[in-house]
Amino acid sequence: MIEPLCILTVHAHPDDEASKGAGTIAKYQADGVRTVLVCCTGGEEGDILNPALDRPEVIDNLQQVRREELDRAAAIIGYDVVHMLGYRDSGMPESDANFHPDCFAVAPHDEAVDRLVAILRTEHPQVVVTYPEDQGNYQHPDHLRVWDITLPAVERACDASYRPELGAAWSVSKIYYTMWSRARILARHQAFLDLGLESPYDDGWFERPDKDDQITTKIPIDGFTHVRRDGLLAHATQIDPASAFWFGLPEEVDQQIYLFDDYLLAAGPEDTVTPEDDLFAGLRPTSVQT
Repeated sequence: MIEPLCILTVHAHPDDEASKGAGTIAKYQADGVRTVLVCCTGGEEGDILNPALDRPEVIDNLQQVRREELDRAAAIIGYDVVHMLGYRDSGMPESDANFHPDCFAVAPHDEAVDRLVAILRTEHPQVVVTYPEDQGNYQHPDHLRVWDITLPAVERACDASYRPELGAAWSVSKIYYTMWSRARILARHQAFLDLGLESPYDDGWFERPDKDDQITTKIPIDGFTHVRRDGLLAHATQIDPASAFWFGLPEEVDQQIYLFDDYLLAAGPEDTVTPEDDLFAGLRPTSVQT
């Protein structure tokens, strides 16, 4: 029996699923692939960046509001199912939230890993997308923790002797890291300049190490670029609709810039050939010739 194709992404907070790889998910879901999101925290520490929603009733119920936003965004992007890993947002580095007893950053490592093992064994993804160990200048404890638990979870999930009560063993075929390419940043920066607009990309963006040579896989997302914008707008507390960074370009221009999502293949079959244009390259069932 051939398992249906399934992709599972592991993200830290509500809204990360919209800013990273949304077009990829929309493309695969349209192609009939089962799409699964694991969101590790409820985003309780997120600042309300939309002035229209900076209201007491929103602030007092931020966890519920952010879950509702996540569900709307997931539906827009094309996720078939959303799993919450069940931890509290750890907040930015060196904040008091880092020490909250329910936060992701201080959760027992094995406990967090095993929660993800149970999901992997339930959903049967061939492809898992997560974050790289090296996350540059953005050292958010929850993003670092996503990398910290995903690889061990994949390893344990395929071991039939490991905690069988979490489900039957399942082997993930490929693990990918999301990547932010310099080429994308340059293309967007140039689009602002070409339109005579002030670019939100200052010199600091171009002082970051260029990691484009690490990219192994570029997924064409022409026709699906709008879901990133629409998914972000669904996170109304977190995204200011007047933000020049997210929405400073005309929509018709924005949707035609850099029509790829970029990934680094972190683990996969030894005979995998890169560069790739499909996360399921080498995994799709081949037709039987008669």
